[in-house]
Amino acid sequence: MSNTGKPGEGSSDPAGTPEEHKPSSDEAHSAFTPPLGVPYPPVPEEEHPTSEFALPEGLRPETPTEQEGSAFTPPAGTTGQTPVPSPSGSTTAGFAFTPPHGIPIVSLTKEVPWQDRMRTMLRMPIGERPVPERVERTDESGPAVPRVLDLTLRIGEILLAGGEGAEDVEAAMFGVAHAYGLERVEPTVTFTLLSISYQPSLVDDPVTASRTVRRRGVDYNRLSAVFRLVDDITSEGITLEEAYRGLAEIRRNRHPYPSWGLTLASGLLSGGASMLVGGGLLVFIAAAVGSMLGDRLAWLASGRGLPEFYQFVVAAMPPAAMGVAFGLLHANVQASAVITGGLFALIPGRALVAGVQDGLTGYYITAAARLLEVGYLIVGIVVGVLSVLYIGLQLNPGLQRLNPEQALAEYNEPLVQIGASMLLALAFCVLLQQERHTVAFATLNGGVAWVVYGALDNVAGLNAVPATAIAAGLVGLFGQLLSRYRYASALPYVTAAIGPLLPGSSTYFGLLNFAQGNLLDGISSLIKAVSLALAIAVGVNLGSEVARLFLRAPGVELVAGGRRAAKRTRGF
Repeated sequence: MSNTGKPGEGSSDPAGTPEEHKPSSDEAHSAFTPPLGVPYPPVPEEEHPTSEFALPEGLRPETPTEQEGSAFTPPAGTTGQTPVPSPSGSTTAGFAFTPPHGIPIVSLTKEVPWQDRMRTMLRMPIGERPVPERVERTDESGPAVPRVLDLTLRIGEILLAGGEGAEDVEAAMFGVAHAYGLERVEPTVTFTLLSISYQPSLVDDPVTASRTVRRRGVDYNRLSAVFRLVDDITSEGITLEEAYRGLAEIRRNRHPYPSWGLTLASGLLSGGASMLVGGGLLVFIAAAVGSMLGDRLAWLASGRGLPEFYQFVVAAMPPAAMGVAFGLLHANVQASAVITGGLFALIPGRALVAGVQDGLTGYYITAAARLLEVGYLIVGIVVGVLSVLYIGLQLNPGLQRLNPEQALAEYNEPLVQIGASMLLALAFCVLLQQERHTVAFATLNGGVAWVVYGALDNVAGLNAVPATAIAAGLVGLFGQLLSRYRYASALPYVTAAIGPLLPGSSTYFGLLNFAQGNLLDGISSLIKAVSLALAIAVGVNLGSEVARLFLRAPGVELVAGGRRAAKRTRGF
């Protein structure tokens, strides 16, 4: 018996089993195997099955409106300059695609301050930042990356050393780098360290540069000049060489006021502060002389290379010594007002406001470092005043004229106090080395702050802490409006104006109670002083944020998602 296989196949082996032509296991067990004698169907040309979504034959696929690209290629609409074709054939500026959560549309026009433009971009996620407009340079390939990073760090160093907030320093560095064509940049500010990282592309290694701020000084004249330079770089498109020349010119500029003018301003500041708490002409002179002596001693300690802590210790001693001397002589002088006036000139309100502002805007490391610095300086003041008060109380334990409660409770002369507050703000402007055209605005702002505080505290009977916060909020609001009007920093219009609100009397009363051994009363007074200081800082920051939130200049608009800020941690 023989087996019949496929045509042209097969002979059997001696055992009768077709080993060579035995069907495979698939053929043997498949239900679709044709019966014997039926030929197999022809093999199809393409064995790959087609998708059920494939287009039928004869139907031409639509031509895509835009070419497909890499997922890492930024869309053409993100530059703000390249028009994106619409389906109708017209060109519209915008984004080539829209994620489900939406993309904020940012209008970065040059008619608004650069702070608003750059701060808007800093508060956006990195992947959603559009490239701002900048001047196209066809005659050159562009400046070298290391030189741009160096210029950016030098500008940030001056701003940070001058007391500018970390967010504003990063905004300035961000704007300078973008103006010279560096798009993927990330500036970082942490108290004394500045760094910036630039990544040419997603496959290239980043370039990082850093700079350390070794010395800090107060010169708002230089600070304003740097703001104007950044505005020229981001808006006018000046070359890198012109920017370097402008920066060198700023560094060579002398201070607008001589050293003897600063000493005189320190005396006027203490004299004006003593009049706020009820001092007369003799108290004014005594407080001014004590403050000027302390200022000269601090300059001497600085020239000898002593740390700033010891400079505050020696600066706080002469005003306290003048007050104790009047108390020991039993003169008809309010000795407490003399010491309180001296404390007004020493309380580091500028550093306090900057520290709280950094904390409220999310720069916690910088805020913690700045507040720690404020703590050290206040401890220096405490050491200087307490050492003198302790000696005075040992000589005469019954120094009743050092008690400030009577003068602060009974004295209420609005006209005198308004004049004293404006004099205090004017002296602060000189100490901060402000430009002369900003002095009048800051002085008027200080007078307004005291009027608002006096009306809320003395007339409306509001607690001193919320009254101080409201007055400081108006200072921050007016300062931010003036800075936006002049495209400058807000510090020259704010720092001097909060001088009349500083908690000099509460600080002194706490120190006096410590010297007298009344620990509970001293702690209570110092807690009140800390509360007032924090109220000033929070109020200034809140006023600035209100100005940015509700009075946004035309041309800076966030359509989708609103204004970016840090998210709430929700407790974890």
